[in-house]
Amino acid sequence: MKIKYLGHASLAIETNGKNIIVDPFITENELAKHIDVTALKADYILITHAHGDHITDVELIAKNTGATIVSNAEIAGHYQAKGFNTHPMNHGGSWNFDFGKVRFVNAIHSSSFPDGSYGGQPGGFVIEADKKIYIAGDTALTYDMKLIPLRTKLDLAILPIGSNFTMDDEDAAIAAEYVQVTRVLGYHYDTFGYIKINHEHAKQVFSSKQKELILLEVGSSIEV
Repeated sequence: MKIKYLGHASLAIETNGKNIIVDPFITENELAKHIDVTALKADYILITHAHGDHITDVELIAKNTGATIVSNAEIAGHYQAKGFNTHPMNHGGSWNFDFGKVRFVNAIHSSSFPDGSYGGQPGGFVIEADKKIYIAGDTALTYDMKLIPLRTKLDLAILPIGSNFTMDDEDAAIAAEYVQVTRVLGYHYDTFGYIKINHEHAKQVFSSKQKELILLEVGSSIEV
């Protein structure tokens, strides 16, 4: 599994011959201006919630690629009404896609479209493909995270660390303990003033708990 960081909370994942885009917010992100959205490959687009900094480029990518949009029932319904291919999910549910299994799990946040319309309840994704990962989405630290390793032994967790709107680095390090991983890819940080972080401090918080925090440059990748 290859994971490319596209900035903010946006990811490009290659697994089992398929391409997955998560929460695409690229064209309006100054830190991701060098990313060519029109060149992205996508068989699926996973959306954790409806906020503008997670859906800006959904329609552009879906039009270019014909990708299936996977999200909660309300977000899926929103895009289905616009003629896009969708797959609706809800909390606790899972589905076996052609690249692997996806489970929609709880997140504590809010969710509305930029026009203020209802975006359903926010969530995260547990993906079981050639590797097993947890994409937390925008969330606070929650005991619900302890349920994840009861079903899935993760290889990597992708956690927000920017604070203000989500967990900070200290809560994310606790979340890593809850989901029982040693490696964490941090995201949802530095994009704008409210969520700028001290990178070295964040890494030290994790290392003090014998965890590794990975902070990628926008456009860089890791192999899981």
